[in-house]
Amino acid sequence: MMDYEIQAVPLTMSLWRRRVEQFLEANQLRLDEVDYYAVVTHPDNDEILAGGGLQGDIVKCIAVGEQLRDEHISNRLISHLISEASQRGHQSVKVFTKPQNRQIFESFGFRLVGEAPLAILMENGQGIERYVELLKNCQLSTVNSQLPTGVIVMNANPFTRGHLYLIEEAARQVEHLFVIPVKEDKSLFPYVERKAMIEAAIKLIESKSPSLSGEGRGGASITLCDGSDYAISAATFPTYFLKRLDDAADTQMLLDLDIFKRHLAPALGATIRFVGSEPDDALTCHYNELMREMLPEVREIERMQENGEVVSASKVRKALENGDFQRAAALVPPTTIPYLLAHLATDALQQELATTPKPGLIDQNDNGAHSDMDYRLMQRSIIALRPYFVKLAVLGFQKELPTVENLKKIGLEAENAMLGATKGVNTHKGALFALGLALVATAHLEKNDKLSLKSLQETIIRLAAEFPDTLGTHGSKVVSEHRVKGALAMAREGYEQLFTDWLPLLQSLENNAFAYHKTLLRIMATLDDTNVYHRKGEAAAQQMKADATALLRDFSEKSLDELNQRYNAQGISPGGSADMLALTIFVRSIAP
Repeated sequence: MMDYEIQAVPLTMSLWRRRVEQFLEANQLRLDEVDYYAVVTHPDNDEILAGGGLQGDIVKCIAVGEQLRDEHISNRLISHLISEASQRGHQSVKVFTKPQNRQIFESFGFRLVGEAPLAILMENGQGIERYVELLKNCQLSTVNSQLPTGVIVMNANPFTRGHLYLIEEAARQVEHLFVIPVKEDKSLFPYVERKAMIEAAIKLIESKSPSLSGEGRGGASITLCDGSDYAISAATFPTYFLKRLDDAADTQMLLDLDIFKRHLAPALGATIRFVGSEPDDALTCHYNELMREMLPEVREIERMQENGEVVSASKVRKALENGDFQRAAALVPPTTIPYLLAHLATDALQQELATTPKPGLIDQNDNGAHSDMDYRLMQRSIIALRPYFVKLAVLGFQKELPTVENLKKIGLEAENAMLGATKGVNTHKGALFALGLALVATAHLEKNDKLSLKSLQETIIRLAAEFPDTLGTHGSKVVSEHRVKGALAMAREGYEQLFTDWLPLLQSLENNAFAYHKTLLRIMATLDDTNVYHRKGEAAAQQMKADATALLRDFSEKSLDELNQRYNAQGISPGGSADMLALTIFVRSIAP
């Protein structure tokens, strides 16, 4: 028996990816999304003889060629993948596989979690048992009653007035209602935000309706449960071993429902599953049909409509994508609004970063004038800031403006998170200050139904006035030495140039492919960019204004690229202008 070696291969390299895809295709499989893949190759000709991969804690894409099927290589391969998952910090490992492979995985200590005709889910740890215990603890804290208990499983991406209506209607039909958010983090809004939106909405329901707080027989008490990895979704379910993609949809649904029926519903003592009707999406409609076939009782509640159209999360996402905050806000309860605003602030940073090319600045093509930053570092910074944008928006969404002490506390937490994500590199400190003020002001005005561009500017001024002068920073030194306006002075004036010049220009460039580029050039031409002053001096700052003015007057993509190359070489990085571009993008997105 030959001693075959198992080695990891880089699927980011097109050559290896093609070879693995061809190997799997020869074994009637498809390459699914994985972040690790290992193969066994022939020692003489490097032919792939076996392979298997991991995505997080899930084993995927295992295949063994005919040459090795009697060599027990599958056992070694599975052991290797379990070991790799353990080294990556996963206490247990899951595998989606064909039913005929059940005994192979049982020999490695895997146990069945759920099954469907074409696929089974197994795991080698106590994951499903721990989640069942967690659900049982939710049940023990509820009202003891002989009346029925219901469950809603929802993604809430984001939570809309339609979701609110579904919960309210379901709560009227049972003694206790459990709501389980889908934990999968492939959505526009991450799990932690979606769960928080649902929690805030449940509190809103209970504050409006005492009968829905468990105090009487007029309606249910409502409990929000933690989500788990056991609500399978189309984004995470591996379809590589199914012969037809249409098989995958049914298999996913049947497996999901089997897990719910086998584990989740009994843990909660739930007898009724509530769903919203689905007039548009055929896949979801079919899922509802399968649910009625498999579960003891399913109650379908007619979806909430407005002006003849269903109120849906997809419509909210579409409105946000189109920069129409007002349309999105009209479709959600007030408790969701801070999360929409935080998303738009995060997206403004993302859109600024993605604008390519940008003279001297990091973009999708190059690192600009920076040796300590790149695109991926900036992405990590943006991701790190998002939870604090949520905190700021929630803080602002009150009747009274927050104190400067509370603002500074969250701002410092955000800055520390940013520096932690970037290993000490200051990527977005200026943008955090400007966007943070605008975000808090917008949330406050939305809470009090007073949002307008004028009121936004006035509220930013009120907030900025409470901040003390900065001392000892690069910006404050530039302000003192060159007699220019710094970040705090601009905020105290309510970003006057933004409202009178930059925003009107951006709005006038609607549908222009270079709208962000031209707005950035206008900002560079009119802003005293303290970052350029600090790094390159007054002469460079004034030359930048002249360069941007000339390019804006006679714009071409070729000239923009040439200016980018020159600034990259000269070390000129208009970081303050980039911050103001992000702020302008945000204000445009929320403008009434």
